[in-house]
Amino acid sequence: MDTSYPREDIFMTHPTKPDNSRTVINIGGAPTAPRDHLLWSLCNTLYLNLFCFGFMALVYSVKARDQKVQGDELAARRFGQKARCYNILATVWNVTLPALVLALVITGIVHLSQVVNASLDLFNLRSYIGSTDDDNK
Repeated sequence: MDTSYPREDIFMTHPTKPDNSRTVINIGGAPTAPRDHLLWSLCNTLYLNLFCFGFMALVYSVKARDQKVQGDELAARRFGQKARCYNILATVWNVTLPALVLALVITGIVHLSQVVNASLDLFNLRSYIGSTDDDNK
């Protein structure tokens, strides 16, 4: 018995396929490793961190990374999805709140400038009316 590899006799024979055989091609490829979104969570934790969504995302990101290191891909994927949800919430709040504050500041400045212009017109009008009454007497 010959135990050397490669065996030449395997390569010499070509098995034939039956007519009803099917070929299956996997398009999706190999499953990817679960994502932990740690960098995104860290950025959301350090920037504004409204309602502690960024901190919660960081906690779940660390849990996902721990589970990935231990080899439990199902738990790592579940924690990664929770971290992703918290990161989305934190990002929306971190973008919306400064935009809202900026809009309120701009609106306040525009309104204040209109009030100042109206009051200046009122003071100018009164001084003009007072000076014309003195001239007529």
